[in-house]
Amino acid sequence: MDAAGTNKLTSAQKEELMDQVKQQMAIMSAQELLSKMTEKCFKKCVTKPGTSLDSSEQKCVAMCMDRFMDSFNLVSRSYSNRLLQERNKM
Repeated sequence: MDAAGTNKLTSAQKEELMDQVKQQMAIMSAQELLSKMTEKCFKKCVTKPGTSLDSSEQKCVAMCMDRFMDSFNLVSRSYSNRLLQERNKM
């Protein structure tokens, strides 16, 4: 749909379209997060790839993923708070 086509939509249709775009962006962000987390934790924890992970690799991957998610959540909250502060200044 081009920009001219969106002018013919009702406000409810525009809102629904925006919700769909937001959902797709959230899915893409989650996929990117998972991909980055997997890549970084694999590189850090799996020194000799094989058919399975030994117990130390499993523990390392689990802890790495937990730290990655904790860090991601902290940064996301800080960023959201900063955006709210900036909006309130306007």
